[in-house]
Amino acid sequence: MKVSFFDRAALEQRLKMADVLDVVGGVYKSKAEGKTVVWPTVTHNFEDRGAVMDIRSGYDRGSEVYGAKLLATFPENEKRGFPPFSGILVAMDGTTGLPKGIMDASFITSMRTGAAAAVSARALARPESDTLLVLGTGRQSLFMIGAALTAIPNIKTVYCAEPMNLDAAKPYAAACPQRMQEMFGLDASGVQFIPVSDLAESVGKADIIITITRATKPLISRDWVKPGTHLSCIGADMPGKEEVDPAILRDAVVYVDDVDQCVNAGECELAVKGGYMTREHISGQIGEVLLGMKKGRTSADEITVFDATGLALLDLAVAKKIVEEAGDDLAHTIEL
Repeated sequence: MKVSFFDRAALEQRLKMADVLDVVGGVYKSKAEGKTVVWPTVTHNFEDRGAVMDIRSGYDRGSEVYGAKLLATFPENEKRGFPPFSGILVAMDGTTGLPKGIMDASFITSMRTGAAAAVSARALARPESDTLLVLGTGRQSLFMIGAALTAIPNIKTVYCAEPMNLDAAKPYAAACPQRMQEMFGLDASGVQFIPVSDLAESVGKADIIITITRATKPLISRDWVKPGTHLSCIGADMPGKEEVDPAILRDAVVYVDDVDQCVNAGECELAVKGGYMTREHISGQIGEVLLGMKKGRTSADEITVFDATGLALLDLAVAKKIVEEAGDDLAHTIEL
């Protein structure tokens, strides 16, 4: 039996952000139509190593693909010369149960996570929004920026913030134009990348905020957020993580990728446990907005929030597209 196999280098050559944006939007719509199943997430903290792993899985009845990905983050790997973020994705045929593809999970996860933040921002932010703040300067944050600039081309200013070390944002912001060209083929010469020295001030200027940190305590205060701001909260994807003041969610129109996951392990988790909101405060899934089933933003002054915990469905849909487009390319086929 022949199965398609793709390492990271092959995926970087084949996968374009514009395509991933389309795939992610399609999966969110399919989920809102009840055509998908999300299976329980498995997580484990390697506390003595400051590391974590998680297994996410699901089934898309519409495209007949199911499978799982296993991801691990071991920060100390950088000292060992290994990637700190790694994983494997296995996509299976829903009609036969046979494997369709085995591939590196880290790059696909980075691409589809950036796309998730951008798809939600495009759907919920004010149409005239042109100022973005990205909180976090890890490698994943570059995918947030690349996806946002692809999905929302009228963004002209990007504030870059590293909450743990404000000075780290200076070289990061300076390198962003070149990184956008190298990683996504984007000409960002018309975009200002500004390192943040005062987080409260930058939050108050931003139309769109994307958070992508490993924080377990709020980094953004409710008092800093101006009316009409949209926040895509991406970093809180496991129990105990928290990036923004729960009062922001209390006062906002909140959409999610999956209600159960977000209440148990997303930005909503601690807001619910703290009594700032209830499960019923969640307006719905982002796919319902994309389908026009729900309005999303209803006024220019509303604060909107998208809480994303991450769905393996997104990775599997991207994997299916890669396998189908590769066809019988023997350079990416292995025998099982």
